Amino acid sequence: MNLAKGSKMSQLVYTLGFIYGKMLLHPSYRYVLFILGLPVNLIVLLVWQSRKKKDGWALVQQAVERDMLSSSYRDKLRTDVKEQLRRKHRFFQQQVSKAEFERQTEEWLEESVQKELKERTFSKLQEQGKQRLTMADTFQSLIDKPWFLAASVIPGCLMYAMMLLYGNPYLKYIFERILMTVFVILGVATLVFTILYLSPFNPAANILGETATQEQITAFNHVYGLDQPYLVQLWNNIKGIALLDLGKSFSGNEDVTATIARKFPITLTLAVISLLLALVIALPIGIISAIKPNSLFDYTFMFIALIGLSIPNFWQGLIFILNFSIKLQWLPATFNPQNWLSIIMPTIVLGTGLTAAVARMTRSSTLEVIHEDYVMTARAKGLSERHVMLKHAVRNALIPIVTVVGLQFGGMLGGAAVTEKVFNISGLGSYIVDKQFIPDIPSIMGGVVYTAITISIINVVVDLLYAFIDPRVRSKMKQY
Repeated sequence: MNLAKGSKMSQLVYTLGFIYGKMLLHPSYRYVLFILGLPVNLIVLLVWQSRKKKDGWALVQQAVERDMLSSSYRDKLRTDVKEQLRRKHRFFQQQVSKAEFERQTEEWLEESVQKELKERTFSKLQEQGKQRLTMADTFQSLIDKPWFLAASVIPGCLMYAMMLLYGNPYLKYIFERILMTVFVILGVATLVFTILYLSPFNPAANILGETATQEQITAFNHVYGLDQPYLVQLWNNIKGIALLDLGKSFSGNEDVTATIARKFPITLTLAVISLLLALVIALPIGIISAIKPNSLFDYTFMFIALIGLSIPNFWQGLIFILNFSIKLQWLPATFNPQNWLSIIMPTIVLGTGLTAAVARMTRSSTLEVIHEDYVMTARAKGLSERHVMLKHAVRNALIPIVTVVGLQFGGMLGGAAVTEKVFNISGLGSYIVDKQFIPDIPSIMGGVVYTAITISIINVVVDLLYAFIDPRVRSKMKQY
């Protein structure tokens, strides 16, 4: 029992030391590691500096440097560097002054000398059976001591958590994508606010009306902070996004966060149902078209898919209302949350383009892999056609399909405004459209940021699906 515990502890210590050294080599994670475990790293740094003086590197380096000076290495190298610089200037037809030429020579010479000095010193140490002590080696030797590991747990808990996260390729991948999402949201918020700030529209004049006096406009701008400098307004908006407090809208003085939280699920539900409907229809059609290329079925459905890509949403919605609501009176013309039939037409209209795009991509992607050697080998083994298609062909064709679905789903969230307007749906898309001509900055910022967050999450899910579908992606993630 004790041996098993000791073995597990040794494995943990070795893993932590390995991850620590790997993170030190990464430019970004190096600073994160040092900041999160500042007390522990300061001790490791002090011990490392103390031990480094005894590892022999400095003595060997001094001996190598003396040898290089005694052999006139520097003078010979200066001659070579000057000749290389002259060839370079002749080749690029550059004219430089004598002083500039000497400066470039000394700079290049110093870089070459330091590089050669480091290589010779390292080689000399290897001949003596020694190696240069690194900070990672020092950390490894310290955490081998149980008392240091126990004492460093509390002050270095954040550092150890980051190390364990870094050691798991999947968690590290998700963490980096989430961190990237944060920067994307900041960039989107900054860009949207800047466009609205530079907009020629005057919120105060649009809301108060033409009869508003200058004093009323000034008071309005003061209440909502529109009289403050650009950077102050930008900071207030970004701070509000971070704290999930988007303030009050200019029009109606309603709480923006609460309003968007009420409207966003409607748009998201509409997009998700449209997506599921598109996948259920498009994937079988695309696969069958690939299995039977140039057949009547293939031509018919690809022609219908092309029509689906060409039809504008607003026109299709109006035609649906004219036929199914006014003439046939089968379905409600406008959306009503209490009547599930009212969501059928908006779902079909919004999902038509996605269905067509996914069907065509499924066909072309499946056709690419259906004649590959591994598919022909699976057939030669006597496997059923269904097993060959689902296990070998379609699975390997899913990567571009998943990419298209992710991109199209993000476009559906942004493009749902047209469908929402046609069917009188009180969703996020129509909300942003209504507010953009004021412009109601808090409302637009909130709507765009909510959409950006959702699209970023979808991109993370798509990236994870890559790893789930393709083992080559998983192996690269482990090596990353």
